Amino acid sequence: MASSGQAAGGSAPAVRGKPGSGSNGPAREGKRANGALERQVRESRVAPVSCGAWPCANIQLPGVMDCEGRVDESRLRMYIFKHGGVSPAERGPVWRFLFGMYPCSSTALERPLLLEQMTVRYQVMKRKWQQLLPGAIRLRLNGTDAELVAAVQYFEQRQQREQEQQQYQSEEVRERMSFLELQAQVLFERVTFDLEELQEAIRIIDKDVPRTDRDLAYYMNEGLGNLLVLRDILITYAAFHPEVSYAQGMNDLCSRFLEVLDSEVDTYWSFSCYMEKFSKDFRADGLHRKIEIEAALLKELDPQLHAHLVTDNMDRLTFCHRWLLLGFQREFEHSDALRLFEILSCDHLELISQEVDRARYQERLACKHSLEDEPVTEPQAINTEFTFELFICATILLENRNALLSCRNEVQLIQFTNSLQGTLDLNSSLEKAEEHFYNYCKRTAWDCRKSKRKEEHFLYQLRNLFS
Repeated sequence: MASSGQAAGGSAPAVRGKPGSGSNGPAREGKRANGALERQVRESRVAPVSCGAWPCANIQLPGVMDCEGRVDESRLRMYIFKHGGVSPAERGPVWRFLFGMYPCSSTALERPLLLEQMTVRYQVMKRKWQQLLPGAIRLRLNGTDAELVAAVQYFEQRQQREQEQQQYQSEEVRERMSFLELQAQVLFERVTFDLEELQEAIRIIDKDVPRTDRDLAYYMNEGLGNLLVLRDILITYAAFHPEVSYAQGMNDLCSRFLEVLDSEVDTYWSFSCYMEKFSKDFRADGLHRKIEIEAALLKELDPQLHAHLVTDNMDRLTFCHRWLLLGFQREFEHSDALRLFEILSCDHLELISQEVDRARYQERLACKHSLEDEPVTEPQAINTEFTFELFICATILLENRNALLSCRNEVQLIQFTNSLQGTLDLNSSLEKAEEHFYNYCKRTAWDCRKSKRKEEHFLYQLRNLFS
């Protein structure tokens, strides 16, 4: 990829353009090329329970899917990172693999059977809590929100269509689904609910869901019914994950999956897989730990700004809470926020950190043998907890350094960060975040003192990891 200029002492990382712009295309070219695609609004409707067309859909990314439909996971993640995400047309199929709904090792022939199993299991799970709490099946309406009343009507119409479609299933399909349902019932038979906790979760969900992304085209007109689809997904998740249950912010994350996947079943399983890794962020201890790591990274990159922000009055960067919890969902324009979410979720930079560690280890061995008794300085170890989302967060802080230094208390910080919503440029933020990561890694290079060739060899490997 084309370099973005000169970093201190070496080449800077590559510019990230819009998906489809090509690895060497400038960011603004890709932005124009895909602008029309991202502005297209599909016809608003209520998402189906299951979308049978997706399991056999091919991913058209070069070298990612083989002839039998298996996905090369490392190539998929590398493609997403190096191309700044995927096009809107590819996003649905890609997310089903990226977030673990389908194993990358599954074939095109196996996935329809997997989808049937996941569909039946989800339906059994949802029916279980509905039978125990029949009063919670329908969202309680206060009558003042006419759109919400319409949403319930659209949702019930979808339910009717789904029941009618089941009447046309072949006998073979019915027998297979009946067997899968029996398996699911046995699987979930011993699952018990704390009804008091579940009812409290439903109360909060019913408060949050009506306020979720109402300005998006996906939730307009007949699409209003998708609010009820979102509600059922969140309640089912809370019922079967009591250790996590429901916390505010999950509605925004789950809505992102529903908009892209446009399927109730696919959204539930993809969201569940995502939460396996990130549910800790919705607990106080997990979030505090992430903010501590962010503070440590900021101290590495800008000690003065760190000293200013991490004070008693500033309460240790907690104003970054929403950014990290929701993946910067409100700080960038909506289509860019979706791109950033998949870039952060591909974990490619975390894999690069492992490669850097291996390269440094080889460099250490070479230096040890070549310098013999010459003294060397042990390099600072790479902190593998510095994930890419933390570099994105640090980049936003550093780009607004002067404004942040002028803030004297938590209220001023919150007012300033709220003013950033929807105003940030993703391509610029990605480029600068990569440059910060590159320079951070470079500072950990083994100091071979007299042997510059060895250090340059390490930096050459490091640059190749970004190219």
